[in-house]
Amino acid sequence: MDQFLPPAPLLDARRFELAIRRLADALGHGTDRSIFRGAGLEYEQSRPYQAGDPVKAIDWRITGRTGKLHVKEYEAPRRIPVWLLVDTSASMTVGSRRPTKYETALAIAGGLALVGLERMRPVGCLCLGTRRLVVQPTLSRLTTLGWLHRLRRHRLDEPTDLAAATRLLEPLLAERSLVVVLSDLQDPDAAPCLGRLAQRHDVCALVFRDPAERGLRAGFLRGREAETGRTLTTRGRFAAEAAAERLADLATAGIDGLLIDTDRPYAARLRLFFTRRRPQGGRHP
Repeated sequence: MDQFLPPAPLLDARRFELAIRRLADALGHGTDRSIFRGAGLEYEQSRPYQAGDPVKAIDWRITGRTGKLHVKEYEAPRRIPVWLLVDTSASMTVGSRRPTKYETALAIAGGLALVGLERMRPVGCLCLGTRRLVVQPTLSRLTTLGWLHRLRRHRLDEPTDLAAATRLLEPLLAERSLVVVLSDLQDPDAAPCLGRLAQRHDVCALVFRDPAERGLRAGFLRGREAETGRTLTTRGRFAAEAAAERLADLATAGIDGLLIDTDRPYAARLRLFFTRRRPQGGRHP
């Protein structure tokens, strides 16, 4: 079973760290330890080939045009910051079974953070609920583990405020950054807000779904919203299709998205998602 956060209600600090370490190892498995490969290099120029230059650096386009071997030169790898935007709202913390969407998202945030630190990528955090936890990107493992442990404690009545969170984030992004959103994207303004960020930054989203949301296929459902307490009646088919619609909205906004079902294995799909995607936003080779 590919679950990296044990379903116990309260995990001690050591077991929590072992859980996210295990996920980080799974994400970094193989010869290339980086699931963020390619995002830190900027093409600078091509120059004539010199003895000793690696064959893989040959610029075949320029070579074919000029008839003389040329190689690509890149700027030194930059430590592009990684921002993890974690949804702490009630729709994430309330679920039909364990692990909840929030527990799964926090485990993945921890795994991604540790991989980022191993690759010398500063990692920061911003909450998407009304909790205003903002941690600037850092290479400090102690600081990163600190906010991860802090997020283990959560409320069951916190609303989503993604629009306000992105407005808070924008002035903090002084340079092009990788922004990873971990949310069920219940906020209807999520795609437009993230789309604006994606114009200048590399933005992707991990969208979480509870098994009960996937299982609703027909009829009507009467329930209460976790975040507002408002009673509502909705079609079951709408609830089942909502996650797919959110992914479609993200794609329209130019944002890569991956659906994570909390009761299904996700590590291999998560690693494949990051290693296959191309960096978006700004200039890249």
